[in-house]
Amino acid sequence: IIMHTLSQTTEWLHAFGTLFYPHLCAGCGSNNIASDEAICHHCIAHFPVTGFENQTGNPIEKLFWGRIPVTAASSQFYFTRSSTIQNALHSLKYKSNKEAGIVMGRLLGYSLKQSNRFRNIDLIVPLPLYPKKEKSRGYNQAKIIATGMQEVLNVPVITDAIARIKYTDSQTHKNRIDRWKNVGDVFSLQKPDLLKGKNILLTDDVITTGASLEACGETICKAEIGALYIATLAFSDQ
Repeated sequence: IIMHTLSQTTEWLHAFGTLFYPHLCAGCGSNNIASDEAICHHCIAHFPVTGFENQTGNPIEKLFWGRIPVTAASSQFYFTRSSTIQNALHSLKYKSNKEAGIVMGRLLGYSLKQSNRFRNIDLIVPLPLYPKKEKSRGYNQAKIIATGMQEVLNVPVITDAIARIKYTDSQTHKNRIDRWKNVGDVFSLQKPDLLKGKNILLTDDVITTGASLEACGETICKAEIGALYIATLAFSDQ
């Protein structure tokens, strides 16, 4: 009887708490989701998968042709406006929904693990944020994504080998030319010995022109690495 009463009390407290702090899916906003889930199964099943991880010369790789030596590059999902994938990424980036980022990082990790083109990764390097920006936000969303990837790929995440040493304005509303100008000389190689001879996977949330990832990748290559790979959660051609 006591155990039954405690169980009822726990259920009542949980139900009461959800009135003020509802647990919602980061993709569709539905409350029909388990308390230990961040994104519902329906959203995950309908995220627009690219399949780029298995395509040589895919649109992500073409962004870097003739610029930096990338062995393979991919994005897991297509980014579209007013969609569940945009909602999930917005929840991660601006609403501190780290668990959503970890879930999506795992999805990205699974796709790379199943691809023959990404089988030699030694280290994951999330794209760095400017320190003051990371402190203000409380975290770097790329690190959260990398955490989810690490759980699947079982390789270390390195966060102190590369630093962003200059503040840059948001890339969101800049055209392609301005994006390239905005990220010149903003990254610095801090601990090259951590990267030397290793196959590096550079990751971020969304890629559009690839300007930031190119600038960071160029800096990483100065450490005399083995090979450079790039993978992001989403690809936007807007």
